[in-house]
Amino acid sequence: MTAATKPARKLGTSGPEVFPIALGCMGMSGMYGAADDAESIATIHAAIDAGVNLLDTGDFYGMGHNEMLLGRALHFQRQQVLLSVKFGAQRSPSGAWLGFDTRPAAVKTALSYSLKRLGVDHIDIYRPSRLDPSVPIEDTVGAIAEMVKAGYVRYIGLSEMGPETIRRAAAVHPIVDLQIEYALISRNPEARIFPVLEELGIAATTYGTLSRGLLAGSQPAAQGDFRLHFPRFSGDNLAANQRLVDTLREIAQARGISAAQLAIAWALHKKNFVIPVIGARRRTQLAESLAALEVKLSSEETSALEARIPAEAVWGTRYDASGMRSLDSEG
Repeated sequence: MTAATKPARKLGTSGPEVFPIALGCMGMSGMYGAADDAESIATIHAAIDAGVNLLDTGDFYGMGHNEMLLGRALHFQRQQVLLSVKFGAQRSPSGAWLGFDTRPAAVKTALSYSLKRLGVDHIDIYRPSRLDPSVPIEDTVGAIAEMVKAGYVRYIGLSEMGPETIRRAAAVHPIVDLQIEYALISRNPEARIFPVLEELGIAATTYGTLSRGLLAGSQPAAQGDFRLHFPRFSGDNLAANQRLVDTLREIAQARGISAAQLAIAWALHKKNFVIPVIGARRRTQLAESLAALEVKLSSEETSALEARIPAEAVWGTRYDASGMRSLDSEG
């Protein structure tokens, strides 16, 4: 079975069918250090050729660069993909993070600019990047719902929201998916969030499957890489986490696959409503990730893998203190 013929998964009970793996485009706009636009566009095209039809971006990735890059890449292929766009994060010209704004007027303004940068007449899944503590989620979702009715948005998603917020949002308008970090060493969603998603018929588009490249042995670039500020990549934490990476690599090598492929396969086999969002920015990374679709794991193998790499053994939180405070999903 080729990648393009893999059985599709659904974005919840009210959303469209999607390829089992989505492409996250954030890394194509400098978040992990310098990136090459030509290679990024080639990677997007290779993903579409392989059957990937869900592309994820944010209007604050590269302060609009990521959306413009996607607009260039999809000039002749818009109808082949679903565009998932996050909004609400505020950034200064220096790139500093300033907070979140999801007021109804801000929702519609951000959408207008995203449509222009992407060069499209609608966005398929539109979502606030975080909960704005000063704005009721009902107001934010209500504003997006108005844009659904007007034809500028097709579906509504959420990102890093907790159970109560998810329920309140879904009471306003059907929610097709929640974007949230989920990996072998980031399993918190299993306890409180996944049961709510299953109950309400909402999918999980999960990012950080490789824990920002940690599980694949990736190291932050010397400059321009936001992982330099992440606790899991710092000092003693990184040294301790390397032991988990070494264990994963050892298990993967025994199967004749890479650590990245094993980590992605684990996520794919956990829940059928999980769609891993893989942040490949080069064609070689993409090919390696897609090969995880051929990896089969039994329930026993999955449990054994989790026992060898317990989530509680990871050192450091997934964001710094300020970033963790912005996560409604961790409350």
